[in-house]
Amino acid sequence: MSLSDQMRNLARNAKAASRELARLSSTEKNACLQAMASALLEAEPQIQAANQLDLEFGRSSGLSGAMLDRLRLDSKRIQAMAQGLREVANLPDPVGITLDSRTRPKGLLLRKVSVPIGVIVIIYESRPNVTADAASLCFKSGNAVILRGGKEALNSNQIIAQTMVQAARQTLPTFPEHAIQVVPTPDRDAIRELLSQTDLVDLCMPRGGEGLIRAVVECSKVPVIKHYKGVCHVFVDRNADLEMATRIALNAKAQRPAVCNAMETLLVHSDIAQEFLRMASGPLASKNVEIRADPASLTILSSLAPANTPPALTIKAATDQDYYTEYNDFILNLRIVDSLNTAVDHIAQYGSAHSDSIITQDEATAKDFMARVDSAAVYWNASTRFTDGGEFGMGAEIGISTDKIGARGPMGLEELTSYKWLGFGTGQIRT
Repeated sequence: MSLSDQMRNLARNAKAASRELARLSSTEKNACLQAMASALLEAEPQIQAANQLDLEFGRSSGLSGAMLDRLRLDSKRIQAMAQGLREVANLPDPVGITLDSRTRPKGLLLRKVSVPIGVIVIIYESRPNVTADAASLCFKSGNAVILRGGKEALNSNQIIAQTMVQAARQTLPTFPEHAIQVVPTPDRDAIRELLSQTDLVDLCMPRGGEGLIRAVVECSKVPVIKHYKGVCHVFVDRNADLEMATRIALNAKAQRPAVCNAMETLLVHSDIAQEFLRMASGPLASKNVEIRADPASLTILSSLAPANTPPALTIKAATDQDYYTEYNDFILNLRIVDSLNTAVDHIAQYGSAHSDSIITQDEATAKDFMARVDSAAVYWNASTRFTDGGEFGMGAEIGISTDKIGARGPMGLEELTSYKWLGFGTGQIRT
């Protein structure tokens, strides 16, 4: 069978499964999710054996230590996967909710009701626990899912999906076996073939680095929901509580720098720059944060303490390209600005529409910032690190979108639904 035919069958089977999933009740879906969670725990030896094969492949392929750590499935991570499924089971069912209801003059009752999207392709890298997260969210929202992880995690992804499907079918004999599928080949052309099935695949969601996401967008013929990168900003206004600003800046940059909602650029109002940088430089230095500074902040930081006074900041002059960069590391851009307008203009030019924050005690300034900064999440006196499905109370998260049509920001169950109109008549005709 050709690769094209193989992907066509995969999509066709998913489409058929999606029609069967639409018939399941909330009780049936939740029972399946609980069974899947228990099955993952019971299958821990088999999952770890498959994962060991992937780790050996990763080492022979030269994967970095960080990538191997993301790939590894130990007992704690398998337990976390199971717990994630149980949490999804406890969330409200997003399907079948009446979003709007109206009765027209002739007595025709119209209802706008939430429904599954249909068939969703999810493309991701390294972390095999995404297989369980994505599959559970798609299943709870009534969608069939086709999963394509990185080639380094193929064995792990396949056994996780197989375990989940087998558990669901034992619990519910009518569970469609193709509701959760893993692309069985690492061939890169499989993605192009799969994403050309416009009559069968309804949506693609890539998760990973900017390179992966851009490659998917360029080859896909089906709609794609994505965010390219997270160049997030914190602006410390002249009316900021500087102790609060220091805590937030440190958290936004250094708590977990390798995630998309970590701050990459710190903007500081010139009126308080000297005092704030004196307060913040020590905490940032203690986390070994390297500063890429504009000329004004470079001058201030260089004058704060002798270079040999521990802890010493590593300071470099920022280039224009630095302000476009998502480091995913302990590196922070710094720029002093003379006004709110300059801060907003900087974010508009260099930002990625992901998450941005203002620190200020002035309500009017905060509201102006929040209205004018066009990002998926905009904060006042809070860290950008809150842009996350769990922190937003969505339970598990399937990704973050910076698109403006459709889902935006953290995507949970509700964002995996569409809607349709149902009309209830008593013989009405249009004249």
